[in-house]
Amino acid sequence: MTQASDIPQRRPLARIGTFFAERRGLLRDYFSAISGAGGRLVFSLAYFIALANTLSISEFGMFATASAAGVMLSRILAFGFISALYRTATIRPNLIGTFTAGFLLLGLLSLPLLAAASFGVYLIFFADTVPLSVFAAIVFAEALLWRPVEVALIVNNGQGKFGRAALLAILATALRALGAVLFMFWAQHSVWIWSWFYIGANAASLLIAFGFFYPRQRLRLRIELYLRRLADSIYVAGAEVLFYLQMEFDKLLVLAIGGPHLAGIYAIIMRLVDLTAIPIRTFSMMLVQRMMRAPDLLSRLAVKSGIEGGVFAVSTLALLTLGIVLHFFPNALGKNVAEAAPLVALAICVPGLRNLVEYQAELLFARGQTLVRALNLGLLAGLKAVLLIYVLTTILDTPNLVLSLNVVFLLLYLASTLLTYSAMRKPAKPV
Repeated sequence: MTQASDIPQRRPLARIGTFFAERRGLLRDYFSAISGAGGRLVFSLAYFIALANTLSISEFGMFATASAAGVMLSRILAFGFISALYRTATIRPNLIGTFTAGFLLLGLLSLPLLAAASFGVYLIFFADTVPLSVFAAIVFAEALLWRPVEVALIVNNGQGKFGRAALLAILATALRALGAVLFMFWAQHSVWIWSWFYIGANAASLLIAFGFFYPRQRLRLRIELYLRRLADSIYVAGAEVLFYLQMEFDKLLVLAIGGPHLAGIYAIIMRLVDLTAIPIRTFSMMLVQRMMRAPDLLSRLAVKSGIEGGVFAVSTLALLTLGIVLHFFPNALGKNVAEAAPLVALAICVPGLRNLVEYQAELLFARGQTLVRALNLGLLAGLKAVLLIYVLTTILDTPNLVLSLNVVFLLLYLASTLLTYSAMRKPAKPV
């Protein structure tokens, strides 16, 4: 016979069981997506260890900074029309072929602007430190080879095919890791030779992405559809360029002000910080998809603060764990990384604050507030530039420089929070 005292104990268990039962599909999708993030994390770490310990610290700094610039410049491709393709895959998947044709057309039309912007960035930040041929090769790999691979990932995620997207992410990252390992055993080690390995790895990823993972639909040009979405896409492209500018501007400034060696040490630290963002981006991607269908999902303060607290805690714990490992085993990630190992723990708050700024930018994209997002990111990029120039020109020793980054990113997070949640008081725009 059931005792009355058992009922209060069973009710919470029943509620928990009901909660998970109602969200079984969502949990299945999340674990499918996070498996790709986990696999990507493993191969990204292998890629980082192989490359950072094969190139000299100075050449690693050159490559990492040029790669960051290439990622930023790649957002110019197709004038940001990838955003329209993502929304189509999420809401109207039968039009993927039509919008893919638009992406290809606009991609060709955007090439002169992409080339001009790349040369301008080179003259401003890289002319004195990186050969033009190396910079051009790395930007080519990022913008014209890797960015289309991201398109295939975005479309699969938009369709809810998280398992396929996860497999593609793992394969693409594994190919980069394989390229870095092969480069380790090559007779000569220079950033120029590595750029050719990098092009080869990204080209192989592109062939696999569109040969096996992209949806099979007939390509149809419908110019009137593209024109209606072009303004929004340009806002997104501008916002993405500004987003990556404020995310990666520190690397550009360190190279320009501190030189290649300091840029290499800084790039090693920030690459380890970047690794903490891989699982967070999976969560953000799924949240964005839900917000496209339900823009008021984060209307309650408890939900907002709970999610942000979780993002910060997971990111901080990840770097703290890595810092502890490197404190006791400084050579765990190789001899070159060992030089930066004592500095990793000094950036303890940077991953969480940096990931929160990225997460908040995605919220405005999900709500269709693309122009406001672009303006906000422009303000954040300007603020980051001012703060970093002050830090780099007044703090000369590297440990204090890294420690000061916690304050820099805290100020950026506070500014982002004010701008983002002020904008979210306004009604969401239909997508």
